[in-house]
Amino acid sequence: MQELVLTRPGSILETDSPREIARARVLREFETLLAECGPLAFRVAQGVLRNAADAEDVAQEALLRAYQKFDRLRDPARFRAWLVRITFRMALDRWRSRKRRELRETEWALPDLRPAPPTTEEVASANAFQLRLEKAMAALPEKSRLVLLLAAIEGHTLAEVSEILAVPIGTVKSRLFFARKQLAEKLR
Repeated sequence: MQELVLTRPGSILETDSPREIARARVLREFETLLAECGPLAFRVAQGVLRNAADAEDVAQEALLRAYQKFDRLRDPARFRAWLVRITFRMALDRWRSRKRRELRETEWALPDLRPAPPTTEEVASANAFQLRLEKAMAALPEKSRLVLLLAAIEGHTLAEVSEILAVPIGTVKSRLFFARKQLAEKLR
């Protein structure tokens, strides 16, 4: 039977194993990085899914996965890009799953059932430019919209966007150029 020893939180005793000490150090390091980059996971998921509830779920799942795999991260300085990549891929998976489910459901639904147009109160209360911007962003092709979201809105460098999307940096540059051009045309 093991002896119970009471200590202050965060203190390390000589009886603690090196494994427990290392785990506590990793946990502190993860918590520090999480405080800096945690809200970013929600913003990335929100940008892909455009649904706050789904974005919260995906962000929590991504943070849990990041915690579980944190010991595999080679360079803690790259935590931000790593977390964005995890979140982005999980959000994309959720989005694809939702699209497949919607497709299955609409195959059974009547073709003339369409959502009702927004009410006058909803239109009046909405910010006109924000609405136009959202529509213009939604009309962009998915690849262009994601590059624009990550580079221009979230502020990632082109190299980070290239790494997140797993495409060459030249492709990121051209997608960003054309996305900005298309967005400007749609907002005119």
